[in-house]
Amino acid sequence: MVSKQNINVALIGNPNVGKTSVFNQLTGLNQQVGNYPGITVEKKIGFCKLPNNIKANILDLPGTYSLNASSIDENVVIELLLNKNDKLYPDVALVVTDVENLKRNLLLFTQIKDLEIPTILVINMADRMKFKGITLDIPYLEEHLKTKIALISSRKGYGIDELKKLIVSYRTISSEPCLNASVIDPEYFNSLRKAFPNQLLYKLWLVITQDVNFLNLERNEVRSSFTKSHSDLKRLQQKETIKRYQFINDVLKVGLKIDSSVARDYRSKLDRVLTHKVWGYVIFFLILFVIFQSIFEWSKIPMDFIDASFASLSTHAAEELPAGVLTNLISQGIIPGIGGILIFIPQIAFLFMFISILEESGYMSRVVFLMDKIMRKFGLSGKSVVPLISGTACAIPAIMATRNIENWKERLITILVTPFTTCSARLPVYAIIIALVIPDNRVFGFLNMQGMTLMLLYLLGFGMAIFSAYILNKILKIKGKTYFVVEMPNYKLPLFKNVGINVIEKTKAFIFGAGKIILAISIVLWFLASYGPGEKFNNAEKIVIENTINNPLPETEFENAVASQKLENSYIGIMGKAIEPAISPLGYDWKIGIAIISSFAAREVFVGTLATIYSVGGSDNEVTIKNKMAAEINPVTGEKIFNFASGISLLLFYAFAMQCASTLAVTKKETNSWKWPAGQLIFMSGFAYVVALIAYQILK
Repeated sequence: MVSKQNINVALIGNPNVGKTSVFNQLTGLNQQVGNYPGITVEKKIGFCKLPNNIKANILDLPGTYSLNASSIDENVVIELLLNKNDKLYPDVALVVTDVENLKRNLLLFTQIKDLEIPTILVINMADRMKFKGITLDIPYLEEHLKTKIALISSRKGYGIDELKKLIVSYRTISSEPCLNASVIDPEYFNSLRKAFPNQLLYKLWLVITQDVNFLNLERNEVRSSFTKSHSDLKRLQQKETIKRYQFINDVLKVGLKIDSSVARDYRSKLDRVLTHKVWGYVIFFLILFVIFQSIFEWSKIPMDFIDASFASLSTHAAEELPAGVLTNLISQGIIPGIGGILIFIPQIAFLFMFISILEESGYMSRVVFLMDKIMRKFGLSGKSVVPLISGTACAIPAIMATRNIENWKERLITILVTPFTTCSARLPVYAIIIALVIPDNRVFGFLNMQGMTLMLLYLLGFGMAIFSAYILNKILKIKGKTYFVVEMPNYKLPLFKNVGINVIEKTKAFIFGAGKIILAISIVLWFLASYGPGEKFNNAEKIVIENTINNPLPETEFENAVASQKLENSYIGIMGKAIEPAISPLGYDWKIGIAIISSFAAREVFVGTLATIYSVGGSDNEVTIKNKMAAEINPVTGEKIFNFASGISLLLFYAFAMQCASTLAVTKKETNSWKWPAGQLIFMSGFAYVVALIAYQILK
């Protein structure tokens, strides 16, 4: 828990300098993830035990190149550093830099120093110094940058203990600026200092140039006396940047030496292949292919184990607990409902693992660069790729990530099409349906048909997102022009600790986020399926006996027939029968209809809903969810409900439908209008219905 008695430590740095790795080294799994008050920018807070039994709150701030903010993420950094009343205001700032890009990274460092916060310069990736022929004169750099330097390798854990010692002794670190802000424009800054003698000069400059407030000073109050035109402010900001880089160059001429004769650099050779206009795409799709093959192959055994375990647990609960309503709720509602989502932990964990590896290795930036060439043809840019790719985890943070897109038209289009990207919540639906209707066969002895189907669904979602963006780009008459800039980080072997923490945190968030919804819906569904009005429900046994009087059923079949009679005439059965005419042309029965409606709360609820319904329906609890679904028969046609035609129809429906209330809510928040989420809901759901209808009618 955040404590005012702990040292507040802010981790600040450019993107791709290993800031998250430093955060993980300091905090491990002792982390919390949330949003900054009033906005949807994610914040990560960790807790660290330091020498002398001192504790620290470690705040991982969004990556920023400078304090000249161009996005909401960067604004978060500035506003925290200006507000001493914030409970997370740092006692000490750790500016993390990359030893290979020290010149560029030091621009932000000099700006932080001007805020007179005790600042430690953390030079990361020290393990690459020998590889790159780099040597540093640490005493010289410390003297001229007026700070203490921690030379570390977050990948190998080198220097972390020394960094912790520096944090403990932060009060001994100079808070004197590296550069006097008045050199930007002496006359202007001297008059500013006279007007506000009790305020820091550089903080006043940030209040004037950035869209932020500072303590009790409103921006208008400062600007009323020191107003300048937009062009004049931009000119002064450019002058500030030039002055800072002149200072940095002078320091690094002595403090940094690079001997290119001993450097061994394979980056350019790899980039020529991985970003090639032909081979780059081939390699990318091969990587995707391997990922989706592995998701099915590696997760099969743990999934079967979890499925069987929950089936046994449900039976055990029914047999061991006292008979009654509570036992029925636990064995038929809660256990099957939760089991219907936990079965997919292996696949979700593997998906997050592969995404983390691609990001950690530096390859994901190459994918963004590659895809920019395609995106521009559809009215987007490479900046839109980041939300679309992160949408494979969840559309909600992906839509939030569009805040880095300055152009409103590009941002709006990206927000509207991102939900087409296959998110992890769709994975449970895809996995169970694919397992039911796609044979577990191999092509050419090594290509798994189920894995290929999953990959095609991901490509279909991405393709639909791109196609929709093209249409929206033609329809929306919003002018704007942007330029795409992406940083290519160095290639590196993924750090197992970072990958592991990311997988655990993301999987945990998925389980607990979905678990709350599933538990609540499972209880409601169990009630609706266990009770009903009228004679057909209350006299189910009598009706079954009358219908089978000439052909008595064995005891087990009789119990299942009674349970089925009750289920069809329960509250949920009546609701399902009411919507069945609308969904039967798609190949769905009323049970699937109920699952589709309930999954609007969260797509992954689909499987849990069917698990609950089938458990109440009288099937043997020892039978696994997949087997119950496979055995379901249409009483009219006598065919399996989950056949190839209905299965493909369901897969296509979930590939395109807007089955997520949370995504609609965040779309409303980001666009500040119900017009756009309403359009999303109507178009995506209508399109999904039509495509699923056509598919079923052709394939049946």
